Amino acid sequence: MIDVSGLTKTFGNLTAVDNLNLCIQKGEVFGFLGPNGAGKTTTIRMLACLTAPSKGTATIAGYNIHNDSQKVRQSVGILTENPSLYERLTAYENLDFFAQAYGVANPQERQTRIRDLLEFFNLWERRNDKAGTFSKGMKQKLAIVRATVHQPPVLFLDEPTAGLDPESAKEIRDLMAQLSRHENRTILLCTHHLEDAEKLCQRVLIMNKGHCILIGAPDELRDKLNPTPIIQIGLRELNPKITSAVENNKHTQTVRIQQINTELLVSVKDARLATPEIVRTVVEAEGQILSVNVSRPSLEDVYLKLIKEKTTQ
Repeated sequence: MIDVSGLTKTFGNLTAVDNLNLCIQKGEVFGFLGPNGAGKTTTIRMLACLTAPSKGTATIAGYNIHNDSQKVRQSVGILTENPSLYERLTAYENLDFFAQAYGVANPQERQTRIRDLLEFFNLWERRNDKAGTFSKGMKQKLAIVRATVHQPPVLFLDEPTAGLDPESAKEIRDLMAQLSRHENRTILLCTHHLEDAEKLCQRVLIMNKGHCILIGAPDELRDKLNPTPIIQIGLRELNPKITSAVENNKHTQTVRIQQINTELLVSVKDARLATPEIVRTVVEAEGQILSVNVSRPSLEDVYLKLIKEKTTQ
């Protein structure tokens, strides 16, 4: 659905995006992660034909950004950080205006589409209220509706949960997930919120200073940071008998002791196979287990480590 080859954007001596190569499948939710100035928004602007690349090319829904820019614009919906709604118009009037601007000429088609989307986003009861009276979370939902009112196959969402309270942010995440499944939209999600990416995206790209650092599924990126899972076993008390028994277990690679929390940290190759065997070993050594957890790095851990490494290079 999105195919990017050598995409580059320079502003004078500054290279905002440097030789980006990327392929995103139909129906995929793909995350763009990176600090301010990483090149995420510039990339979206090039893909949406809002600014021309200095080098390289891309196709969106089969249309080339150089030769078919009008078709590309018709094939994408965009949510910027600022919802940019007409606050003196009602929710319905906003959507009717933008649907016409996007070329949805048939009044009956517009009416049906707008109603379906407002009901899907739980805004139908507020359709006749002016957008200026909406909360920030409701404006964000209305802006997402506006971006998809012309049924584009591709959605570009730039920081869709920025500035929202936790409840509103979760609601937006849930609705984006439903939108991807319900309408099979391909979504490119730019975000600073690692929780959004971890819960929504099949794959993510981590950018910094215009460069692609890494692309992969969240689980793949975690494995690259720390391929060895760690079983955390909280005990009522530790003694050499328990430690020795765990060290001699066939699944154990290394054992570390946390005296403060009375924990054993056991690194293994396969946590699914090893966990029940390690637990059985502790019990047979007369250990009293209080808790068992498998620790893996979060996507946030991966992101912060990679950004730090890139910054210090």
